Order: sequence, then C-alpha cells, then structure tokens
Amino acid sequence: MAANVRFNAWQFRQILGRGVHGVLLCQAESAEAVRAFVESCRYPHHSPGVDPALPSPIERMRGAGGAASGSRLGIGTRGRGSEATAAPVWGISPEQYLERCDPWPLNPKGELLLGVKLESPEGIANCESILAVPGLGFAELGPGDLGLALGYLAVPRDPYPPEMKEARGRVFAACQKNHVPFLETASPENIVAKLDEGVRVIAGHREETARIGRAHQRRAMPV
Repeated sequence: MAANVRFNAWQFRQILGRGVHGVLLCQAESAEAVRAFVESCRYPHHSPGVDPALPSPIERMRGAGGAASGSRLGIGTRGRGSEATAAPVWGISPEQYLERCDPWPLNPKGELLLGVKLESPEGIANCESILAVPGLGFAELGPGDLGLALGYLAVPRDPYPPEMKEARGRVFAACQKNHVPFLETASPENIVAKLDEGVRVIAGHREETARIGRAHQRRAMPV
C-alpha cells in the first residue's frame, strides 16, 4: 500500500544517507506504492517524470494543492541534510550529490538505481501498471516468495511450473514494453540464451557466467 511506503519512507532516506547507489523495493504490489517509493527517494528540485500540472513551489506556498495524475510522479519528498555523509561515499561534493542522486534512466544525469521485486500474486496481477511507473531502473521476478505463496515449499527453479512460467512471462513482457531492464539469475549453461532473450541485469554469482556473457555480447556487437 502507498500509505505503508510513505509511513516507512524514513528507511529509504536513512540508507540513502549512508551513500548507497541503489535501492530495491521487495514485495511491490501496486503502482501507487511504487510511485510513493520513487518519490520518497527523490529530492524535490528534480522534475523529470513529475506531473507538470502540479502547482509550483510558489503556488504551494500560497496554499495551492493537488495530486499527480495518471502515471506521472508527484514531487520528491527527500529532504536536505544527509548529502554531507552520502557525497564522500560517492566521491563528489554535496552540491554534486544533490544533482546526481536521482533515478536513472528517468534522469539521464542521475546515478541512482531504483528497482522493484514482484514476488506476490498481487504484484504479478498489477505488474503492467507497476512497471509503467517512471523512475525504475530494473525489475525482477521473486520466485522464492511467489513460489511459497503458490504452495511450493522448495524454491521453483527454471524451468518453472506453468503458473510460475505465466507470471515470469507477464513481468518480462511488461519490462520490455516499458523499457525497464529485467533482472534474472543466470549460469554458464544458460547465460547466452538469457542475453539473447533480452535479460539485461544478471545475478550470476559466478565469474564463469560473467566471462561467457561478456564474450557473447562482444561477438553480438556490430563492428
């Protein structure tokens, strides 16, 4: 729920204040909650993706109000104060941090990576609207928790059972439609097939997987 995300937004701000470069929202279940997540991680002076119909800061000072419409974002709610601790971790000045700590690729100059994990039946049901929210840099299916919700005590692995395959297909298709990179585990045995399919963020945990994947991508690049 969006209200739960906003109530716990202090956790995003605390960890961003320690200098992290990315945040993954697990158990994402609605577009409203994901919008609240993105807004909670942004400073209010960044405008990419924000509904242009919202009142300006001067208008808001004079009492104007309103909410973002459609898939547009509201104004960022992160406040000043932690840039002094986060900027040294990034290796830049506090002023540079205030400019660069914004979600990429929504902001081409941003260097913050925000992602969502869809791992409940509700998350799968709403994946199309969730992945249309501006500001996401990647998304993944969570087969462990989704499998448990579907009654599998052991984590289902690829090849998935039919209902898991259906869920994976929906999330993958929604990622492609909204140009959100899809994250998935790969191994030396399937890394080439994953890359050819369109998986773009790899959780491999093995050097051999990375070596084979890099070699395959170099061969696939036009000369």
